[in-house]
Amino acid sequence: MKRSEINNYLRRAEEVVALHNFKLPPFAYWTPQDWANIGTDCDEIRDNMLGWDVAALASEESTEGTLVFFTIRNGNQHDEKYTKTYAEKIMIIDEGQTCPLHFHWSKMEDIINRGGGNMLMKLYNSTPDGELADTDVTVSVDGRKLTVEAGGVIRLLPGESVTLPVGMYHSFWAEDGLGTVFAGEVSQCNDDKTDNRFYIPRARFPVVEEDEPPYRYLCTEYPTK
Repeated sequence: MKRSEINNYLRRAEEVVALHNFKLPPFAYWTPQDWANIGTDCDEIRDNMLGWDVAALASEESTEGTLVFFTIRNGNQHDEKYTKTYAEKIMIIDEGQTCPLHFHWSKMEDIINRGGGNMLMKLYNSTPDGELADTDVTVSVDGRKLTVEAGGVIRLLPGESVTLPVGMYHSFWAEDGLGTVFAGEVSQCNDDKTDNRFYIPRARFPVVEEDEPPYRYLCTEYPTK
């Protein structure tokens, strides 16, 4: 993925965040020049991959979907000095973009439609060997139990959320004609390098082709001190 494409996605993501009057922490807006002067007092940001994350993911619903995430807070399962057991993200989902079918090995999460258009989500239980089960799927939507058939699609209106247990396959996208979805995630802390099980295997993080300077660093790119 070209750096210029990543830069454009990040600029647009900042515009969407501002449109919804959602306030990100200061490090969301640090430039590469700022990072050159950031010391070890900010190791929690580096070690726990807080910040911007652009995932270019092809999927069964969309030939190409690029999702922008921002991790606001996260713990660390691999470093005992970080005791936080929870995480929070936002996601920008434009029409035509799809987060492909996947589950998490250790993370339970709430996916929240914080504003904009409607979010559609396809659900499957998983089998012990990681395949798609043909059983009905039951989830909690804002405390209300909802059951759909395997591969059923639920709709989350702005303000609604769904709780996804460990091992439940899900994909999601913005409903056509209703605009960008500004989404959130509240979950157990996790490691995005190891916790995602895509039904059709794919890389979680893009290979970056440098064609212009970075606008912001991605969470995988911070310089160390």
